[in-house]
Amino acid sequence: MAPSLLRKVQVWLLKAVAGVFLLLCRLFAPRKPALAGKKLPPAEDPLLLLSATQLAKKIRRKEVCPRSAAGLLPLRFNRFAAALQEAAQVDKLIEEETGGEEVLEDRLPLLGVPLSVKESFALQGMPHTSGLVSRRGVVATVDAPPVALLKRAGAIPVGVTNTSELCMWCESHNRLNGITNNPYDLERIAGGSSGGEGSILGAAGAVIGIGSDIGGSIRMPSFFNGIFGHKTTPNVVSSENQYPPTSGRQNEYISTGPMCRYAEDLLPMLKIMAGPNVHMLSLNTKVDLKKLKFFTIPHDGGSPLTYPVSKELMDIQRKVVERLELDLGIKVQEVRFPELQYSFQIWNTYMGLSDKDGKPPMPFSSLMGEPGRPAWPLWELLKWMVGKSEHTMAAIGLGLAEMTRSSKPLTFITEKKEKLQKEVDELLGTDAVILYPSHTRVAPKHHHPLFRPFDFSYTGIFNILALPVTQCPLGLGEEGLPLGVQVVGGKLQDHLTLAVALYLEKTFGGWRDPGAN
Repeated sequence: MAPSLLRKVQVWLLKAVAGVFLLLCRLFAPRKPALAGKKLPPAEDPLLLLSATQLAKKIRRKEVCPRSAAGLLPLRFNRFAAALQEAAQVDKLIEEETGGEEVLEDRLPLLGVPLSVKESFALQGMPHTSGLVSRRGVVATVDAPPVALLKRAGAIPVGVTNTSELCMWCESHNRLNGITNNPYDLERIAGGSSGGEGSILGAAGAVIGIGSDIGGSIRMPSFFNGIFGHKTTPNVVSSENQYPPTSGRQNEYISTGPMCRYAEDLLPMLKIMAGPNVHMLSLNTKVDLKKLKFFTIPHDGGSPLTYPVSKELMDIQRKVVERLELDLGIKVQEVRFPELQYSFQIWNTYMGLSDKDGKPPMPFSSLMGEPGRPAWPLWELLKWMVGKSEHTMAAIGLGLAEMTRSSKPLTFITEKKEKLQKEVDELLGTDAVILYPSHTRVAPKHHHPLFRPFDFSYTGIFNILALPVTQCPLGLGEEGLPLGVQVVGGKLQDHLTLAVALYLEKTFGGWRDPGAN
């Protein structure tokens, strides 16, 4: 079958499935109380508005008691008591330290800083379910490596946060822990799969957090909740002790990275989380933005699977270009890559590739059925329609979509990917960044991604290209919802995108308190 005809058939089938989901949700989904326009009240204590860098400095100088910092966080955090005990130990450590503030800063740069953790990461003694009902009661017995490194640097974990079911959807909703709301509008999604992190950080309920990203799971929640998030170059920060584990070639595309309200926290967090691999990145290199090359891509070129990028997101990206040119005296060049129209097909194809030993990825339906036999998506769909399924519609839909995936990658798609990879790598080199839309629109209402399931490809394509990306907030739009942009760098050039994030925060104001007028 000719590639163009096959593509048309695939698009038609995928849109037909989305249409069926829309009909089913309207017919069978339970009705929720109206939440439109409701948002969180403003943060009341000024300590909640500090960056991790500033808070740690005040704790080291004894200007803030660690127990006071931990005590500001909500009691509903599932590690609250343990966090208070650890904060008391920080008090004792500060009193006993004879080397002074500089010694503490060098040894424990995040001393006393409250940390939230995405629930898919192992945090000893905490739930480790990834929203799967059959894993109810599973508790982590160890810490995932980046969590352990942050704890070793003095951070105090206060609890774990919600994810999408099995971390494979752009809304954090599951049958075990429920649905996560956006602090700027409770009727809107917080994103996924690190949506719990995005929501609690955007609401100033934690100071720093940790997420993972295999299709935009750090960047979408960061965008929707108005915070900073960094998708690292793959295989720099360890992704061990996460559930579900990667399989096939997925370890080449997953990244673990920091999430926070303030850009100044990204770099020190990444230095810590990278651990023994920190030498792979040039994080101590000073960046002169005037010597960088800047490129902008306004959209994916018109993929039939994605919706057009909204006017307000195109406008804000245009304003970023204008400010860069005005402030730095440079010229930002607009570029286009026709291959971006195939972003979803590229992501979907490469996520299904077998590893070097020929072993394919674990089927999503098998993960849904853990620890028993694989789930039957069609049967689960029937159960969902009568309110008896333990799975979300998103997970069931992914199981159904998996049944249509070809066992062999299409040569047409692999050629598109290789061409895109070569062109983007050559463009970026070691001294350039690309501005690219974070999504097609601001945070949608709950469950609406079911009807526009392919818009995540604006983030997912960079997982397959294995590039570092920093998600940067750019103020609020006409509906009071966060705007933003992705800043993409060349492989191992994470320091460049982090430097641009600092500039954008200073220029556009960064995070905004969702409760402020």
